[in-house]
Amino acid sequence: MLVRTRFAPSPTGYLHIGGLRTALYSWLFARKNHGQFILRIEDTDQKRETEGACKVIYDTLNLTGLTYDEGPDIGGAFGPYIQSERKEIYLEYAKKLIEKGAAYYCFCTKERLDSLREGRKDGNTAYDKHCLNLPKEEVERLLKEGVPYVIRQNIPNEGVYTYKDEVYGEVSVPLADLDDNILIKSDGFPTYNLANVIDDHLMAITHVIRGVEYLSSTPKYNLIYDALEWPKPMYIHLPPVMRDKNNKLSKRHGDASFKDFLDKGYLKEAIINYIALLGWSSGDEQEFFTLDELVEKFSISGLNRSPAIFDIDKLKWMNAQYIRQLPPVEFLRLSTPYYVKVLPHNRFNFSLISRLIQPRLETMTEIYDKLEFLMEFSEYDMELFVSKKMKTTPKDCLPFLTSSLKVLEKLNDYSEEGIKDVLLKLAEELGIKSGKLLGPLRTAVTGVPVTPGGAIEVICLLGKEESLRRLKISIDLLKKYLSTGEDK
Repeated sequence: MLVRTRFAPSPTGYLHIGGLRTALYSWLFARKNHGQFILRIEDTDQKRETEGACKVIYDTLNLTGLTYDEGPDIGGAFGPYIQSERKEIYLEYAKKLIEKGAAYYCFCTKERLDSLREGRKDGNTAYDKHCLNLPKEEVERLLKEGVPYVIRQNIPNEGVYTYKDEVYGEVSVPLADLDDNILIKSDGFPTYNLANVIDDHLMAITHVIRGVEYLSSTPKYNLIYDALEWPKPMYIHLPPVMRDKNNKLSKRHGDASFKDFLDKGYLKEAIINYIALLGWSSGDEQEFFTLDELVEKFSISGLNRSPAIFDIDKLKWMNAQYIRQLPPVEFLRLSTPYYVKVLPHNRFNFSLISRLIQPRLETMTEIYDKLEFLMEFSEYDMELFVSKKMKTTPKDCLPFLTSSLKVLEKLNDYSEEGIKDVLLKLAEELGIKSGKLLGPLRTAVTGVPVTPGGAIEVICLLGKEESLRRLKISIDLLKKYLSTGEDK
């Protein structure tokens, strides 16, 4: 049997993390079994469709490496792959279901349905099968007169439907719990209840991988398979991805999409790696996977039944590991767009910045904050010159800075080596450890407590003119501070 899986998102906005995980598992299962992965767009709810959403889906799957074998933008033997282009197909099969007694026309008005719900004290909103037994002649008359209608599924009131899921095992659902859902809406579009069955069969889908929220409604779909005498696919329902112990991740509640995480500076490889672990385990201690490794390790037996908690701190930690493992050339390529937004490219050495900053990032957008000291320099707290480790006070630091200014004014070679040689020589002449000189000097040219790199690298980045300007300002600020007697 040729394994064929599908990912069938609705074009309602950005691709959510839960949806991307479904796509990932469907892709992994197909690739692991040398099968095919199909993309289908389920756009039957036209009111919810968002302009440009289809392109977001195409771009996201291709960006993450989840390439599909058939889809709306690349075609295939089982198209069209957009449901709104398949309306006539659904209507054809809906009529076949009517002929078999598995569906029926419903002409109830909105007012009747509203009054039906309002009249029930138990909160039951299920349809009462009012139109099920309309005489054939009456149905034909109403259709001929153009009375608006929907087509509903005829679900038995009694019995239990049992089927097997590859993750949750045997699932039994009382048929009385299921409603006669609408299959064809009054606008002629199908609902998910009909379209997913028709499409999965006609597109030869062998394994349906989707969220656990469909676990209890699958018998409705299976009744359609049974009525049309079609073989049913194997079901693989996935545990939910939770924001916390009580709430699911949800687009409607503003939870982050894949693009949101990209915009926040997460690497696509880290996102995919982390999502793969939300509900699946390889069975060993391995946490970091390439796509090829995920294909090799993936199995249904590794899927969990328990909900997966989306831990943003764990994702951030994993992203930091990915950033640090990037080859320097690749990190420079990825970081340069961030640099050019805040730094003049003709003034700063991006390669040096990359070497300093790469080991210190958790997300790429942290680049902005970590480089702010290069562009802004203003008055700062002189207490930054206090070091318990070096046992220095602002008063101790002033002669270190004035001595540094003299040697740096004479220096022409502002390479890292040139700056290092002259400052280490100065520390030796002053009879102090290099850290006792370089620490205050770094503070003097940055005005902030923490920077990527020390005094030597920062001075090299700033260059001679800017370094001397800042150093002179800091010396004046320090003198003013000491003259007021604030130094204790």
